[in-house]
Amino acid sequence: MNNIRTRFAPSPTGYMHIGNLRTALFAYLYTKANNGDFILRIEDTDQNRFVEGATQVIYDTLRVANIKHDEGPDIGGKYGPYIQSERKSIYKQYAEQLVEQGDAYYCFCQKDPEKEEEAQDSSNGYDRRCRNLTKEQINENLNAGRSYVIRQRIPLEGNTSWDDLVYGRISVENNTLDDQILLKSDGMPTYNFANVIDDHLMGITHVIRGSEYLSSNPKYLLLYKAFGWNTPEYIHLPLICGRNEDGTVSKLSKRHGAVSFQALIEDGYLPEAIINYIALLGWNPGTEQEIFTLDELIYKFSTQGIHKNQAIFDYNKLDWVNSEHIKKLDHETFKKEAFKFSGIEGTILESKWDYISTLVQSRIQKYSQIPEMIKFMYQIPQYSTELYINKKNKSTFETSRNYIQMAIECINSIQDWNIDVLNSSFMDLSANKEIKIGQLMWPIRVAVSGLTITPGSAPDIMYVIGKEESIKRLESAIEVLP
Repeated sequence: MNNIRTRFAPSPTGYMHIGNLRTALFAYLYTKANNGDFILRIEDTDQNRFVEGATQVIYDTLRVANIKHDEGPDIGGKYGPYIQSERKSIYKQYAEQLVEQGDAYYCFCQKDPEKEEEAQDSSNGYDRRCRNLTKEQINENLNAGRSYVIRQRIPLEGNTSWDDLVYGRISVENNTLDDQILLKSDGMPTYNFANVIDDHLMGITHVIRGSEYLSSNPKYLLLYKAFGWNTPEYIHLPLICGRNEDGTVSKLSKRHGAVSFQALIEDGYLPEAIINYIALLGWNPGTEQEIFTLDELIYKFSTQGIHKNQAIFDYNKLDWVNSEHIKKLDHETFKKEAFKFSGIEGTILESKWDYISTLVQSRIQKYSQIPEMIKFMYQIPQYSTELYINKKNKSTFETSRNYIQMAIECINSIQDWNIDVLNSSFMDLSANKEIKIGQLMWPIRVAVSGLTITPGSAPDIMYVIGKEESIKRLESAIEVLP
């Protein structure tokens, strides 16, 4: 087998959608699992959709996701240039070759270059009125300087078949296909035509892309056949869907939540967790393992694990995967990265971040949860005194008042304010008063936090907020208790 070469060929139209990122990831995994080359190519033939700065977004996303290409616009390679608009002169000669062979023809019907790309995908199709123009009619139009496009001459009979490495044998009747535009009137190729030319010239052996391109594949194959070129292997990936409010599913879009890599990063997900989760959208490793490093994904990846059925983007599952990756981070890395999301820069809590970060690392699903989780530490919320009532801990208003008063006396006697002293002091208080530690600490936790569930214990909270603030909150609790 020739050296495997795959490509990721995004259009610079804005952010990196999750579906595009999965395509890049699967192509990368397949290539590296087989010691091949992964190529980045920027497909900017549709200049009307070009977004300034979008190419840099592509570079940045792949870099942050640790998906490293072997060739591309930014690093070069022997098959460049790797930006299609810079390859414009290449495509016309191949389109003209197809015209000479009778596999394409001049079409003089198009008048609006901006709509030419749209016209090829019209549900009604092109009526082929220019397909059978005589040589004289063609020359007359050309000599008159009439604008034209070049269309593929699709066979009107027979069928086109191929063996997809995911979907198996697929066969399509040729008479169901449109005579798609290959070259637009401005000399730029259409997406479909440029793909075929560039994939051939760059030696692409395996084309990995979404299943939405299955319907276009016969046209690609007919172009390969017309040129007499070997066709690559095709691997089509299942559609990624989101769950709608009514329980139905539809193609993943913004209404389902964050759907771009950048948005997920900004929401506090780790790049490696996003990659881990996206790898599981439409692929199964064949084991119970769900948490992977990128190297583990490369080692495990094969096309046999790719599903045919649509994949459902589950934010709850992503949260779980992300939480597992957060737990695995060394604490120094977590502390540094999580601080950017903490919202405590410049507040009294900043000096205690080293300790606070140890309390939240195992309790969050994503970084963006941190501000709300620790907000009570510098601003205790209004809370109902009903929180003091807890049947399990036999907590009542009366016992709460007594235990909180004990806590005030206890911490008033502490000179060295550190977590070890706080923990031992309350353990001693529990033993001396013959009160179970859970019963003792329940009302104290509520008093110093205004919550029943907190990151860390009551002594942890008191250590962070300090002795003076702890006493202030405990005394305020006694004042509001009925």
